[in-house]
Parts: sequence; C-alpha cells; structure tokens
Amino acid sequence: MQIAIRPSLPEINGTIKIENGKSFLRKLLAYTGPGALVAVGYMDPGNWITSIAGGAQFAYTLLFVILISNLIAMLLQSMSARLGIVTGLDLAQAIRHHCSKRIGIALWVVTELAIMATDIAEIIGSAIALKLLFDIPLMTGVMLTIFDVFSLLVLMHFGFRKIEAIVMTLIFTVFAIFLYEVILAEPNISSMMEGFLPHTAIITNSSALFISLGIVGATVMPHNLFLHSSLVQVRRVNRNNKELVKEAIRFANWDSNIQLSVAFVINCLLLILGAALFYGHANDLGQFQALYDALKDPTIVGHIASPVLSVLFAVALLASGQNSTITGTLSGQIVMEGFINIHLPFWLRRLVTRSIAVVPVIISLLIWGESEQAIENLLIYSQVFLSLALPIAVVPLIRYTTSKKIMGEYIIPAWMKYSAWSSCLMLIVLNFWLIITTFTE
Repeated sequence: MQIAIRPSLPEINGTIKIENGKSFLRKLLAYTGPGALVAVGYMDPGNWITSIAGGAQFAYTLLFVILISNLIAMLLQSMSARLGIVTGLDLAQAIRHHCSKRIGIALWVVTELAIMATDIAEIIGSAIALKLLFDIPLMTGVMLTIFDVFSLLVLMHFGFRKIEAIVMTLIFTVFAIFLYEVILAEPNISSMMEGFLPHTAIITNSSALFISLGIVGATVMPHNLFLHSSLVQVRRVNRNNKELVKEAIRFANWDSNIQLSVAFVINCLLLILGAALFYGHANDLGQFQALYDALKDPTIVGHIASPVLSVLFAVALLASGQNSTITGTLSGQIVMEGFINIHLPFWLRRLVTRSIAVVPVIISLLIWGESEQAIENLLIYSQVFLSLALPIAVVPLIRYTTSKKIMGEYIIPAWMKYSAWSSCLMLIVLNFWLIITTFTE
C-alpha cells in the first residue's frame, strides 16, 4: 500500500481539494483535468503525418487500427491512474522502490531519452507551424522553442487548474479546426463507418501494415503512463477512507476515458481528412508543408480549397506542439524525481531537456539546410525510439497493479489483467516489427 516517499510533483501534489456531497456532474468536473494532459500525448505532431497518410493511401480502412490503439491506451492509463491513487507513488517512484539502484538508473536513462525523443516531435511540430504561419526560418523557429519553457513557469503561479484549463482549450481548438475541415470535405459516411470494422488488407497489404504499426506505435506513449500516475495525485484523497479511494479511482477513469475519447475522435478526423481530401494524392503529401499547400490547391481538394484551411491547419499544429510542451515538462520532472530522487526547479529541468533535444534538429538543419524532409525524418526516428522504451513503462505497471501486496483490495480485476498482458505482448511485437521495417525499407 502507501509508502513513505516524498510526494510526486510536491509543488502541486494534493493542492486540489474535492468537496464531499457534490452531485455526480460536479464531482466529475472537479476530477477532470489530468486526463486532458495525458490525452495530449495521443494527438501530438508525431501522430499527424501517420494518420493523414493512412487516409490518403487506404481511405478509411485504418480507422479500425485507431480504435484498437485507443482502447489499449484507455486500459493502460486506467491502470496508471489506479496505481497513483492507491499507493501514493507515481510509476517512476514505484519502479525505484521495487528495483535495485543500478537497474533503476539504467531505466531512468532510457526513459529520459524517450522524453527527449518526444521533445523532438514537439520542437519539429512547433518550428514547422511557425514557418507556415509567419514564414520564420526553421532554424530560428527551433531556437524559439527553447524559450517556451518559461510559459509553464508562468502558468504554475496561477494554479494547476489553470494549466488544465489551458490544455483543454488548446485540445478543443485542434478538435474544432479538424471537425470544421472534415465537414467541408464531406466524407463518405457509409465507407467511414465500415472503416471501424477489421479489414484483411491491414494484414495482407505490406504498406497498410506498416502504417498500422506506425499508428499503434505512435499512440501508446511511455511518458504518459508516468505522467498520469502522478497527476491524479494533484487531487487530495484520504487513502485511509476506502470509499473516497474508490471514488477517486472511478472519477479518474471517467476523466481519462472522456479525454482519450476526444483524442480518438481527433485522430479519426485526421485520417478521415486524409481519406476525404487526399485519397489518390498520397505520394505528394509526405510533409507538413505539402499538406499545408494542398489545402489551398483546388486541383487536389476541389472547390473547398482555401488559404483559410491552410492557416487553420498550421494553427492546430502549433496548438498541438505547445500542449505537448506542457506535458513534456511535467513528465521530465516526474521521471527525474521518481527514478533518481533529484529535484530541480521546473524552469531549469525544462531548459536542460529542451536544450539537449534541439541538438539533433539543429545538426540536421546545418547538414541539410532548411529541409523539412530532413527534420521530419527525425520525427519518424523519434517515434521508433519511443517504441523501444515502451516496455520499461508497461511491464512494471502491469506487475504492480496485479500485485495483491502492492494494491491490496484495489488490485485490478482478472479481465483487466489478461487484457493488459495481451496488449503488452502485442505492442512489443508490433513495435519490434516497426523498428525492423523502418530501418530495412
């Protein structure tokens, strides 16, 4: 059960009090927030190209893959939230407590590299968005992303609920933009509904399988499992009261599932947009710049072509990158404090991580110049590294939440246990295959 370790994210741990006697809706609103920050990782710039390309190449066929990936994400995030609420430990702290110091340090190094890989995707997405919107050179845009570290520092002074509200506002912005563009695109509704059913082409077509692996690999992010197990502790819960613990678990699941459902819809909208507008033009749409240009090209998207659609696309990309910046900062703090018990100020921690993450992007720009293709290749390889780091988070999470000794009466039920292990095995196999195909194609 609960172990005496310094609270995760001590600056905000337990700062939000949940009042008793509230209605279901008011309780849900009080618990809503952590799920939104977690959902950000499921719709970051790393997912965009894969989802749109999937629609452009195979129409609506791969919607089924997005559905399965999201169901797995819901399962794992639910387990992560349960671990944090019941034990008072985030996943990093739990691993440190139950592993040797040497193993803990090794796992910390890999996890830190995974967070930096996630940071690369945020840098690339934000830099390209700045170029599309304001014609800022990529190198300048990359350097500017170093300073967005201070935005979270400012926001922290206004309370964590304000950060949650800003994140949800940015998510809604992305959602509204793509919903608007999809409505204009007038997708085939019956074909779209069929896309949520399994198709043999997903397995038999090597290109479809490759993109499917990319969708799965880019959906379940290891840092989100560390993040969620900590953020649920921002709500103050009396762990000596069984009913309050059960209530916290229940509402954390509601929050997580609602927010991940929004992420699911956004990812579906991306693929549907690719299918409705770009099917038949897949070879011309491998980059963000190409997508931006295509949205105002009547020869590709027909009569709805408009510079406004292109600008909205870039705004959504910038919003997604900024959202990921906030969650990346928090994840890095959680992992460093949890694994090796080093506590740094938010601004210093973020500055170090972001400064290191921009190095490979800057090197790519120095070698290949203002080539969007070069830095987008980095985005692909960063997703591959995240695939390598995934078992470090998933396997311990399942072990701890299935342990009666650790979880007591809050141990996950048998159906969840077997579903989790099956999903874990599938993710490891698929990610391993993705790595092989990425470097052999």
